[in-house]
Amino acid sequence: MWYNYSMKSCAFIAVIILTVVVTLEGFETGKVSRHVKLLAAMCEVESNGDCSKIGKVGELGCYQIRECFWIDALEYDSNIGGEYEDVIDREYAEKVIYAFWDRYATEERLGRPVTDEDRARMHNGGPNGYKKTKTIKYWDKVQNELRNQNR
Repeated sequence: MWYNYSMKSCAFIAVIILTVVVTLEGFETGKVSRHVKLLAAMCEVESNGDCSKIGKVGELGCYQIRECFWIDALEYDSNIGGEYEDVIDREYAEKVIYAFWDRYATEERLGRPVTDEDRARMHNGGPNGYKKTKTIKYWDKVQNELRNQNR
């Protein structure tokens, strides 16, 4: 019995240590997801979390990324590498999204602090999507999903 308890304790401690190491490594490399809740909400709105989804005009993956979005992100950060079809992988797609946001969702470009609304609307409507009225409905859906996450 003490053996089972001890093994469970060791497993629990190992999980804690691994979590701390991964978190610290992420902070050092900048790979910790900066907008976890926003990305989760966008994923739900875009595809209900289905990474195999193909959109009406060829968008791919759970974030429904178009090829022009992918190209734009890779022009900014070529270290992402890969092929367009790789956006069906959620982690890879998030790297693409971060590069796009790092390029366009900046305080210098907007002239004010960047909000999650700006990021979501740029994802939906391109670099100037935060200004387009057609992206307001998308933001409303994302905002609703964010509210649902907090329930």
